[in-house]
Amino acid sequence: MQHIHSYDFKGKRALIRVDFNVPMDKETLEVTDNTRIRAAAPTIKHVLDNGGSVVIMSHLGRPKDASEVKYSLKNILEHTSKILGVNIKFAGDCIGADALKMSTELNPGEVMMLENVRYYKQETTGKESFAELLAKHGDAYVNDAFGTAHRAHASTTVVAKFFPNDKMFGFLIEGEIKSVDKVLNSTEKPLTAIVGGAKVSSKITIIERLLDTVDNLIVGGGMAYTFVKAGGGKVGNSLVEDDYLDMAKRIIVDAKTKGVNLYIPVDTFIADTFSNDANIEEVDITEIPDGWMGLDVGPKTAVECANIISNSRLILWNGPMGVFEMENFQAGTAAVANAIVDATGKGAFSLIGGGDSVAAINKFNLADKVSYVSTGGGAMLEYLEGKVLPGIKAIRGK
Repeated sequence: MQHIHSYDFKGKRALIRVDFNVPMDKETLEVTDNTRIRAAAPTIKHVLDNGGSVVIMSHLGRPKDASEVKYSLKNILEHTSKILGVNIKFAGDCIGADALKMSTELNPGEVMMLENVRYYKQETTGKESFAELLAKHGDAYVNDAFGTAHRAHASTTVVAKFFPNDKMFGFLIEGEIKSVDKVLNSTEKPLTAIVGGAKVSSKITIIERLLDTVDNLIVGGGMAYTFVKAGGGKVGNSLVEDDYLDMAKRIIVDAKTKGVNLYIPVDTFIADTFSNDANIEEVDITEIPDGWMGLDVGPKTAVECANIISNSRLILWNGPMGVFEMENFQAGTAAVANAIVDATGKGAFSLIGGGDSVAAINKFNLADKVSYVSTGGGAMLEYLEGKVLPGIKAIRGK
């Protein structure tokens, strides 16, 4: 394994796997959020600044085959060119003779983009012969696609074996790994994790892992009502996973045994329908009437969460506190976001990860006021859970 900081790119083609699976307008096919493109730019520019050329490789969406032109990377070519400040050549394929001729003739300082690797089924099945053809486009392989690092696909994992001495992470993946490792392995205290979202079932593994690490674990979102019901509370029509009540009880006991302050919301804003225009009441979270559902944490909970967060040195946030997409149920999520920003301003390290948390921090325009915003929801969760990510292992070798 090489390191991008010290590797000599002079006269070499860097085949860079990025994650340019960006949101696009369905009608105009214009990029609506360029976060992922901007996040990969430093790696691409570093190669160019150090005398190399770049071959960009990515997927976009989940096309059945090349006939689905809405998934062509040609649609993001102009936008990417503007962000990088260079004219990007485009190959109409990712493994054909024309594409190979184009990459072979690249001069230092030039950039080309391969067509969507997922136009080929061999990408997602991790076919070695397909990865070998992709590898012909580069003298060195750089994986900078953290969002797909948990997939053992041809372009994210298998291709690395064709670069035994010339493979490395880009700056983006390096930053992701460093941030998660800091949260999991740092001795700084207190460490607070805020885990929200709809379901306990999707967060069980991460909660169990965090109980061995954190000082405070704040539970929010829809999953909080499963914990409330497990403790004997009345939750009305709130989202509850009855199959996980015993699991919630076990987590409550484990937290106590391990000396973790498990914080479950004490009040909630309830609604009589799942709508921003519903009738709204504020009640004790254990006393939700039949026919009503909890859609956000209440003001007492928001204040207590803010107090816990403000006294923390390390903060991990994964999952919102309520249905923040609706204006009337975003106060709890906004309170947590602002508390994290305040704590970060006082020197705490804050890591935001998971699609909804990232969407929330962006919605409140606070992304530049926290320490790190992860680009890979599923990959970050799996890494936090202690799973070995194929895309990471392919570079590290362990």
